[in-house]
Amino acid sequence: MPPTTDRTLAAAGLICGYALVIGFTDNYVRVIAQEHGLWQFHFTRTVMALALLGLVVPLLGMRLRPVNPRAVLARSLIHGLAMVIYFGALAFLPVAIVAAGLFTAPIFVLLISRFAYGHAIGPVRILAVLIGFVGVLLVLGPEALSGASVAAVLPVLAGALYALGNVATREWCPNESAETLVAGFFGILGLFGALGMVVLTVVPLVAPLGPDGFLLRGWVTPSWPFLFWTFVQAAGSLLGVGMMIRAYQITDAGRASVIEYVILPASAFWSWLLWGELLAPMAVAGMALIVTAGCMIALRAQARETVLPQA
Repeated sequence: MPPTTDRTLAAAGLICGYALVIGFTDNYVRVIAQEHGLWQFHFTRTVMALALLGLVVPLLGMRLRPVNPRAVLARSLIHGLAMVIYFGALAFLPVAIVAAGLFTAPIFVLLISRFAYGHAIGPVRILAVLIGFVGVLLVLGPEALSGASVAAVLPVLAGALYALGNVATREWCPNESAETLVAGFFGILGLFGALGMVVLTVVPLVAPLGPDGFLLRGWVTPSWPFLFWTFVQAAGSLLGVGMMIRAYQITDAGRASVIEYVILPASAFWSWLLWGELLAPMAVAGMALIVTAGCMIALRAQARETVLPQA
């Protein structure tokens, strides 16, 4: 049974921390993509992440053994498949369309929570999802509204799977430790990475130079910059994904998924700080809407937590 306590404000803090960490590390994927491939990146990052977990778990007395191995495996497969579809769609669709599809996840979270698990959905959360999604579209730009095709359905499918995985975190795996779910997530991505490298070894493809060949490259002799930034990714992802998983365990998935919109402003902040990339006024307006959506959820939760003890 899922836990009955709901700590939305604590979850919001965890998700903001996750967004700042992942926003920083993901900005360096462009460096990794210059000479190496996605599949090698996933495999190498998993090896590093699991090695770090192996060192940290005994020191901090953490638990890796799953309470429900089938639930952990199912959740890991769903989230891993969502990420594979997401990155795979980047091979033939504009980034804006792919990202817009993935960020339909909060809508699917509400639908799954309501119709699969019978959770009530209030008007505030519905409005927050709509405001946040409009903000995402403004950040991504007009191109996110164009290019509709059969292929464009793939990012939406990734968003639906990502949503199901997020719901599963609380509904299927409430008693699992965050480190157990992190290990399962990385393990599946590492397996997908290994399979991708095997396929590209058996059926090699001509990969363009630079980031354009990221998805088509098989094994490449690792360079020191690749190893360094992949290690940064592994360490940052362990921390960030762990915080995100814990957030979904302590609050309703519908609330957490809306707050997760904050990853876009966080990524934009790091892009500006690291690379000097500036946002258009429309994107800034979108960021404001995203923050508004997250605040609506957090303030509504605070109001409920204040009123309920007095009832």
